[in-house]
Amino acid sequence: MNYILFDGPSRNNLLPFTFTRPVADIRVGILTIREKWEAFLKTTTTTVTEDYLTDKYPMVEMDENIMINASYLPNLELVEMVRDLTENQAIFSGEDVVAFFTKEAQDDINFDTYEAIELADDIIKIENTWDIFSKNGEAIQEDFALLTKENTSQPIPSSNNVIAPENIFIEEGAKLEFATLNASTGPIYIGKNAEIMEGAIIRGPLALCEGAGIKLGAKIYGPTTVGPFSKVGGEVNNSVIFGYSNKGHDGFLGNSVLGEWCNLGADTNNSNLKNNYAEVRLWDYQTQGFAKTGLQFCGLMMGDHSKCGINTMFNTGTVVGVSANIFGSGFPRNFVPSFSWGGHSGFTTYLTKKAFEVATVVMARRNVEFSDQDKAILEHVFEETKQYRRD
Repeated sequence: MNYILFDGPSRNNLLPFTFTRPVADIRVGILTIREKWEAFLKTTTTTVTEDYLTDKYPMVEMDENIMINASYLPNLELVEMVRDLTENQAIFSGEDVVAFFTKEAQDDINFDTYEAIELADDIIKIENTWDIFSKNGEAIQEDFALLTKENTSQPIPSSNNVIAPENIFIEEGAKLEFATLNASTGPIYIGKNAEIMEGAIIRGPLALCEGAGIKLGAKIYGPTTVGPFSKVGGEVNNSVIFGYSNKGHDGFLGNSVLGEWCNLGADTNNSNLKNNYAEVRLWDYQTQGFAKTGLQFCGLMMGDHSKCGINTMFNTGTVVGVSANIFGSGFPRNFVPSFSWGGHSGFTTYLTKKAFEVATVVMARRNVEFSDQDKAILEHVFEETKQYRRD
């Protein structure tokens, strides 16, 4: 069977992260949503997403296809339901289409002609940006069980101070010495060739993905994910950091999500709680205003390729778009549009020529090419988001 993950109606709620990737390629837990589905289905998947992303994330359609809403994370029950789908059957959660069998082009689907199969409520759905960190603990638990089943952990080096070692799994090539690991509050997964440096204090759940690093003396409160080849230092609480991003120095990051290729300068701090303890509002790209989150704790949402200078301060519930460069004293406003350059005193447009020069150098340091596909995606984002920039 050919499985295709589609963005679904939550795509715009997940901006700025879905400016540069399909919903399926959001990381929550240890794995991306796509990696979770492929691990369960034991096959590759392709994607239905925005037109400007299709060169990098193409769709392969066959005579028979099962389409899956990428906002839904797989579990054994849902995967079994998906595998059992036959022609003119669809799985629903309320009014949401979760998955369906089709022999037709997607535009031709009439769900009134389909047999509806109702999905139980106990499923993780990623439909807002803050779900990425607020549901990360559940996702780490699910991925930990999936990845460690019938596998054997590398031994925990004796120099480490460990609580609940049965909840710790170490992949081949990982390095950790003289760290404190408390897995009594949730599992700790240490990926291939990852490193935890001396003096780090970690309270699970934690996902430290392949090639990632936790620096000397860092304090990590779960549930936290450090994506592939990302580096973290200082204090981190309940945050998700996608691949190839750095928070390498002291400073606090809490209840936050960083995209790929981000960098936080030394002593960058974000607030995750308003002084009056009121509900946090976040920028909503659909309404072009600030919307309620229902959360008391919510920090920073930063899109791919954005960076900030030393001593940057972010207010509670700040959204930073793609390829922004923030610096200077004082708090920047709570919504920083993509391709903005500046800070509290004001912003100008960060021209693509300059942004692409930086991206080329930054990615080359990790032996990754800044491709023509990447360039075309960012050029589209630059044009799509110019309405938010004031100069």
